[in-house]
Amino acid sequence: MTYAVRYYTKTGNTKKLAEAVAKELGVEALPLSEPVNEPVDLLFLGNSYYAFSIDPEVRKFVESLDSGKIGKIVNFGSAAMLNSTYKKVKSVADKKGIAMDAREFHCRGEFKGIHKGRPNEEDLKAAAQFARQFK
Repeated sequence: MTYAVRYYTKTGNTKKLAEAVAKELGVEALPLSEPVNEPVDLLFLGNSYYAFSIDPEVRKFVESLDSGKIGKIVNFGSAAMLNSTYKKVKSVADKKGIAMDAREFHCRGEFKGIHKGRPNEEDLKAAAQFARQFK
């Protein structure tokens, strides 16, 4: 099984989660600016809600993926107010013909004092445990 981890963050919260996931999988967590050039079975994609949707950078990244190189996308992220971005990412992935794994990881993230200190150590452990089920 081959893996890649990419993330988009404005606050650093999703980067922390991406690093926990990547460490568990034995790969490097990279920002969306780093393309996925090699074929991977699972692409772990970290993102969050910004202005009630996924960031345009996340949309552009998914649209740029080569559907022949990506087995499935596994969604993960954090948010202070809204929950999962799964449906938003899936709508873009579906148009590219890339499957989404039904499992995802989501936790609270700190934003402007809301959910202070999140993701915390327990959240990072939970993210690593989530990744472990794909090994």
